[in-house]
Amino acid sequence: MDVTVTDPLVGRLLEGRYRVGKRVARGGMATVYEALDTRLDRVVAIKIMHSGLGDDAEFAHRFVREARSAARLSHPNVVAVFDQGEDNGTLFLAMEYVPGRTLRQLMRERGPLPPATALELMEKVLQALAAAHDAGIIHRDVKPENVLLGNDGSVKVADFGLARAISAATSGTATQGLLIGTVSYLAPEQVVHGTADTRTDVYAAGIMLSELLTGAKPHEGDSPIQVAYKHVHEDVPAPSGRVPGLPPYVDGLVLRSTARDHDVRPADARVFLQHVRRARSALVQGVDDPELTEDLTLFRRQIVDDPPGTEHTRAIPIGAPMQVDEYTPTSPPFPPGPPPGPRQDSRRQPQPPKRGKGPLALLIVLILTVAVGVGAWYVGIARFTRVPPVTNATQQQFAQLEQGSEVDLKTVGTAFSEVIPKGRAVRSEPAAGSRVRKGSVVQVWVSSGPERYPVPNLSGKTEVQAKQLLDQAHLAVGRIGREYSDKVDTGLIIRFSPKPGTQLRPNAAVAYVVSRGRKPVQIPSVVGDRSTAAEKTLKKAGFQVVASEEFSDTVERGRVISQDPPNGNGYKGDKIRLVVSKGPALVKVPNVRGMGEEAAKQRLQRDGFKTDVRESPLYVGVHYVVEQSPNGGQLAPAGSTIVITIV
Repeated sequence: MDVTVTDPLVGRLLEGRYRVGKRVARGGMATVYEALDTRLDRVVAIKIMHSGLGDDAEFAHRFVREARSAARLSHPNVVAVFDQGEDNGTLFLAMEYVPGRTLRQLMRERGPLPPATALELMEKVLQALAAAHDAGIIHRDVKPENVLLGNDGSVKVADFGLARAISAATSGTATQGLLIGTVSYLAPEQVVHGTADTRTDVYAAGIMLSELLTGAKPHEGDSPIQVAYKHVHEDVPAPSGRVPGLPPYVDGLVLRSTARDHDVRPADARVFLQHVRRARSALVQGVDDPELTEDLTLFRRQIVDDPPGTEHTRAIPIGAPMQVDEYTPTSPPFPPGPPPGPRQDSRRQPQPPKRGKGPLALLIVLILTVAVGVGAWYVGIARFTRVPPVTNATQQQFAQLEQGSEVDLKTVGTAFSEVIPKGRAVRSEPAAGSRVRKGSVVQVWVSSGPERYPVPNLSGKTEVQAKQLLDQAHLAVGRIGREYSDKVDTGLIIRFSPKPGTQLRPNAAVAYVVSRGRKPVQIPSVVGDRSTAAEKTLKKAGFQVVASEEFSDTVERGRVISQDPPNGNGYKGDKIRLVVSKGPALVKVPNVRGMGEEAAKQRLQRDGFKTDVRESPLYVGVHYVVEQSPNGGQLAPAGSTIVITIV
């Protein structure tokens, strides 16, 4: 049975604008429906909060605030939020409709994905998260169910900004709300402290990458609490343990992003994105990247080098008392050796003082301590430096930064920036402040100025073509108008705004007007009208007139006998055909003078005339025709009466 049949929301018109259609998905907090925006005539997705949640004033307030925040986030890999509203207690969001499936559904169908495919998907997910982190938005609920795969090949992350409102509504019932729904992707700090920041999203993204590579969640248990416990107390295992042959830097991506130590993870999604891009490049080229592997796994090696319980060499302060065992009956009074010889003198003879070995031993200990300290300093500190802050630095300033930090700053590409002038550094990888070996290469991206794209020419294009052109130009479809046009065919774009070539920010909206074709015009009926008046009426309405004439025994000469088409709707410029009366048809009157009366009548009747017989004043009864009117040879209407005079 179709569950939407009994759903009271199906068919409802929210705020007089959104006509709710079939149910698309149902979650713990809301249900998503396909809907029609009757105002803009487009399909949208409507997310309707479950009844009861909207009654909580604090939840409703946070929901509205976060929805507004999410609506300001515009990115090709983010599901756009169009509108937020409330209709008789029903709290809802109007969002971009993405026909397709979720990443979870893809994983169920295909299981573990090839590393290249997994990294390609993660790159698009991280682009969305990076845009959110740049805008100060934390997702808090990154999981495969919130990644939508469009039928057109697009990858979009949904539910930005909602997790913050949802956590407010469930903070008191974590085990029944938040943990059950997303426990597999919770960072340790969320479980222990309930806090979240950009690194929390990075952790969830790392868990998702592990699941894409292995086909299974890294932490599983019989209950949500057990899984949450593992997040806090157990490291995420390397994916290569389940999928042998994975490059070590792919393992490193998962291990670094899912580190239990909050500070070890990449600072935000943009830093993690750079790691993923570098790993994907190495994977596609089929080469190893030991430098990337070292950067990603250094923290793990440090932990392995110093296992719990390891006791390192310590310096003992000079003059510290030495601890010796007290004498007990079980302790021999003498050190092992031969028994003492015969007693020669009951009195102990004074022995010459022996040179003590304590200072020499102390000196050796001090030398070893200094050597170990110097070695530890070199291995743990001296070999390393910090990445200098390069943001807003010019190429000329790179040399000074390199000299001061002993790293090699290498420009590897450009990046758009709204605030940093063109030609100056935007960011580095590793990020500023990161601990690296001296002499390491630090990749630098230089600003190419604000990200702007020219508006393509949409005139004469279909809506499908327009959307493709705007997608290629990194722009979005704005308001769509429709109007009649006598010059542009139905379904083609008449005009658009801004004009072509205008430079716009990415995902800026471009509005356009689509032709509805020629406007229908009511065809007036002019049958029976004088031909001149009929033509004037039709031309005024925008039609062309084609007139012809016919004889008519019933319609007066000069009036319209018929028109084609007779009525209904037409379009300006259409031809209307009129038939105008020429009056009755004229026939040549036969000459019947000198004929007998009966013969004359028969001849006239044969030619279609009627006769009117009259007697001449000289009538003598011989019944011969002496006169006729009209005369023979003249034209007269068929069926008219011919007067004959007889004698």
